[in-house]
Amino acid sequence: MRGTTAAVTGAGPGLGRGRGTRFGSGWISGVLAVVFAALAAGGVLCLRFPALLTTPEARAFYPLPIVRFLVYACLVAGFGLGTLSALLRRSKALGLAALALATAATLLGGSAAEVGAVTGSRVYAGLDWFLVNVLVLALLFVPMERIFARLRAQPTFRAEWRTDLVYFAVSHLLVQVTVLLTLAPATLLFAWAVDPRVQAAVRAQPLGLQLVEIVVVADLAEYVVHRAFHRVPWLWRFHAIHHSARALDWLAASRLHLVDIVVTRGLSFVPLYLLGFAPAALYGYLIFVSFHAVFIHANVRFRFRAIEWLLVTPRFHHWHHADAPEAVDRNFAVHLPLLDRLFGTCYFPDGRWPESYGLADRSVPAGWLRQLGWPLRPFPTAAG
Repeated sequence: MRGTTAAVTGAGPGLGRGRGTRFGSGWISGVLAVVFAALAAGGVLCLRFPALLTTPEARAFYPLPIVRFLVYACLVAGFGLGTLSALLRRSKALGLAALALATAATLLGGSAAEVGAVTGSRVYAGLDWFLVNVLVLALLFVPMERIFARLRAQPTFRAEWRTDLVYFAVSHLLVQVTVLLTLAPATLLFAWAVDPRVQAAVRAQPLGLQLVEIVVVADLAEYVVHRAFHRVPWLWRFHAIHHSARALDWLAASRLHLVDIVVTRGLSFVPLYLLGFAPAALYGYLIFVSFHAVFIHANVRFRFRAIEWLLVTPRFHHWHHADAPEAVDRNFAVHLPLLDRLFGTCYFPDGRWPESYGLADRSVPAGWLRQLGWPLRPFPTAAG
């Protein structure tokens, strides 16, 4: 389905290491200021309107003193870096935007904002889930990719980073919708197949063993679905969005069409639902996959020779995104490379990394909104 294309590792117009974005120009401080101010503003809104903006299952686990400290720290960073950017940069847009966001957050109560009522709404946006993930993943992966970068010439703010940030935001803000659609195929279509005796036996096992079984069962289901997305032309149109990224890093992992997300998660959840694993084991798997799925896309040079036969590593998955003809439609497993070896779809040349990534077909447009509707357009031929 895929072919060759040149790698794009630069930052694109206005986002590279050119005159307007070099160190000392105020651009870096301006971008960071906007990020920190936006995090602070989002945190304040979550404090004031938890029923509308936060995930009910997560509310009880948030340590309020730490949340308030993080809001305060982000406000200080937003004000300080925004002021620095406004002083250094000829264009004041970034600095003023950060100062405006930080000021609005302060006027809404800042880190001392009163916590609102948590009842009265059945519909919510996962703003808290988005903010926590941005903060944790960025703090973890941005330094990692700077210190252990495989492609050192690839900047943090590379081409299309804004598009991938929108994908990241949408998938987290719509967490209620995606969870409901993930559960729907199993609960609506396969409830008749549930056997309480089987589920009781599964739940009686040690949690550690259940977690290992979940990884195996989920990855086997994901392998089948993933391969179908590459083989079936109308499914490939949706999955091609993910493969349109020509630079891989932690943020590129989020470039997934909503249909791709819902179908993959929904079908992969069916065997987990039928087997009835304990909630604690399922939550453990969700934490694992949340980090592992991001890590295997990261711009890092780690090899993990001792375990790369057992667990999917960045080098293994990078070959899945490679534009080399011999790597096309290979390495479908998300967690266990043994599945690709078993089914004859493994391509993992010893010690080598791909030279470039992406698609031969440049018809995938730029921008989240256009990519959202692109697979639904009529095509005279298959997309890949």
